[in-house]
Amino acid sequence: MDYIETLGFAAAAFTTICNIPQALKIIRTKETKDISTMTYLALFIGLVIWVAYGILKNDVPIIVANSISATICGMVLFLKLTSKKNLEDIHEKLK
Repeated sequence: MDYIETLGFAAAAFTTICNIPQALKIIRTKETKDISTMTYLALFIGLVIWVAYGILKNDVPIIVANSISATICGMVLFLKLTSKKNLEDIHEKLK
């Protein structure tokens, strides 16, 4: 692995972990009213496009990072769009 790919993986690590605290906060507090659906939808679409771009360019750091980020972002969207009852059920299962 060369220094450029290492730099790519470092950037990927930082950008990938950014949504984890938000997802954990939603699960912990069972509250999503302050989450912007449009922002997370736009972010999710952008991440999926980045994955497609990474596949076309055969760029592993882009593929890996954005796949993980899209998954986490998709989870936040799911939690935002799910009912309060489902959110409470998820919270209870993760205790």
